[in-house]
Amino acid sequence: MLQLTKILHFKGFHITFVNTEYNHNRLLRSQGPESLADRPTFRFRTIPDGLPPTDADSSQDVPSLCASTETNCLEPFKELIAGLNEAGDVPPVSCIISDGAMFFMVDAAVEFGIPDVLFWTASACGLLGYAQYQKLIDLELTPFKDENFATNGDLQTVLDWVPAMKDIRMQDLPSFVRSTDPNDLMVSYIPRLVNGIKRGTAIIFNSYDVLEHDVLEALSSDFPPLYTVGPLQLLLENIESCNEDETKEICTSLWKEDTRCVEWLDSYEPNSVVYVNFGSVTVMTNDQLIEFAWGLANSEKPFLWITRPDLVIGDSAVLPPEFLEKTKDKGLITSWCDQKQVMTHPAIGGFLTHCGWNSTIETLINGVPIVCWPFFAEQQTNCWFSCNGWGIGMEIDVNVKRSEVEGQVRELMDGEKGKEMKEKVMEWKRLAHEAVTAPNGSSYNNLDKVIDVLQSSQYKFD
Repeated sequence: MLQLTKILHFKGFHITFVNTEYNHNRLLRSQGPESLADRPTFRFRTIPDGLPPTDADSSQDVPSLCASTETNCLEPFKELIAGLNEAGDVPPVSCIISDGAMFFMVDAAVEFGIPDVLFWTASACGLLGYAQYQKLIDLELTPFKDENFATNGDLQTVLDWVPAMKDIRMQDLPSFVRSTDPNDLMVSYIPRLVNGIKRGTAIIFNSYDVLEHDVLEALSSDFPPLYTVGPLQLLLENIESCNEDETKEICTSLWKEDTRCVEWLDSYEPNSVVYVNFGSVTVMTNDQLIEFAWGLANSEKPFLWITRPDLVIGDSAVLPPEFLEKTKDKGLITSWCDQKQVMTHPAIGGFLTHCGWNSTIETLINGVPIVCWPFFAEQQTNCWFSCNGWGIGMEIDVNVKRSEVEGQVRELMDGEKGKEMKEKVMEWKRLAHEAVTAPNGSSYNNLDKVIDVLQSSQYKFD
């Protein structure tokens, strides 16, 4: 979202960036007050998320956050817009760009008579997966009948009716379908989210046309106009390389970053280091953590491993002393890093990832093949496309074993499959850069179309 707003700011928009109070306070702690200081035409404001206040620096429970924001965020947001319109020191609000998960903000746009463009920050293929939930409910494929669904073959059911997803299985759809509760919050929430998104003036994706072309075609018949404007990181880099802007130094990392990472990587040969990061939300058991640890150690490959403080369920990440001793000369373990700097470093030869969309996009734009361990939400769908559609990855079983980690890391770095994935991901990298390049890049041109929508008085309300 910050990358997008920086781009729009450069294009002449006055920006009010709205965070939840919880995330705003986390940013103040991790980046310092200057990071969120108001600029003349770029300001930060907050609304409550409705959850109990806490100072914990950890990811919030996703279902609770979805339920709370849907119930509690709209009225404070409308009050914020009214206040901005009355303030006199900033231009009146002329358009809203909402995170797609905040689909109910369309109601605010209707009330104020302005366009609302929804930014679906996950993948287009993830949205297509979510769009199947209502049919899964209607066919009584979810919720599952009993807890045995994980082992009795139900998750292997092939869904031959999903467009642009030939031979996809239940286990490859976004993971919230994996429930036995007929009143499951997320199973009922997702269809509301999908229908709410359809009410926006337009939908934008941090993706590029050639990557998800068939998926976008499948979505286009049921959704408002769709625009790929990514990879946003590349669009922003193109702008910042040629221009100075008051937003250039704004950073929104929720954790303090360890600046040693790049210096450590500098001591390694090109394509020799495995980067391991399961993102900002994924959690695992301590047993799973230990299996990953010994798999990495036994692979004998240098690795940079990000183990944020809340990675292990209900505990801090504690690695065995024997593992730390064995890997002290070829592993760096730290709590957070600047992933952009790491992924662009020539020493990185492979990425062990949860397949969150931001990480997947950074994989594609930097030409880094992956080993996938998806955790939840649409990460399973991103993984399926990475392995079966785009040819850039291999998947580790949910019940992770050190032998599998060892084997896949070695294959990733040295094997024939690894070389094939490297060739594929380098081609996707080339196509990503083409998409953001003037004058014919699809994302470059789509951005102008989105700006036309944001500046237009012709938009729909229902």
